[in-house]
Amino acid sequence: MGKGTLYIVSAPSGAGKSSLISAMLENNPTYAMKVSVSHTTRGMRPGEQDGVHYHFVDKAEFESLIAQGAFLEYAEVFGNYYGTSRLWIEDTLEKGVDVFLDIDWQGARQIRTQMPQAKSLFILPPSNEELERRLTARGQDSDEVIAKRMAEAKSEISHYSEYDYVIVNDDFDTALMDFKAIIRAERLKQDKQAAKYHAMLSTLLAE
Repeated sequence: MGKGTLYIVSAPSGAGKSSLISAMLENNPTYAMKVSVSHTTRGMRPGEQDGVHYHFVDKAEFESLIAQGAFLEYAEVFGNYYGTSRLWIEDTLEKGVDVFLDIDWQGARQIRTQMPQAKSLFILPPSNEELERRLTARGQDSDEVIAKRMAEAKSEISHYSEYDYVIVNDDFDTALMDFKAIIRAERLKQDKQAAKYHAMLSTLLAE
């Protein structure tokens, strides 16, 4: 069995990144895949579950994990820590399971430094106008927060060229098809096929 692939997935808020990842997990039974669950020190919000949405820990425990080198990447955002477990990622990949890591471009840079074999995808909206429409349609944020997210989007999008793949999420079904094509192409690479079909290849090449 070959190792899984770590997929770094980034996008500005509202581009559809989370929806695409969820659709991949729900509609693609061909390959084993999971989404990475980050650790955080922020409080649990209504409807969230520990170990499902985040691993919720206090600041002292998080800082202890930092000292142990337990995170592939971590950051402090608005007074709260967020981090990606090194051990969980490595163990899951060893089992042949693909992992999706939903992080921003700064976290992506940290991950690439430590795991250069990871593949990275950037999800783009088709236009600024459509991005703002989607953020507004969610009904979750005030006009002030939406304006802030739009300003952050430009900064985030400016780093698209650092990624291996770029998907424009104009039509969701097309974007999902593109996403699946990337996963399938990576799974068809020689080293992964050789590991998966080791016994068959041995038989084919036998005297």
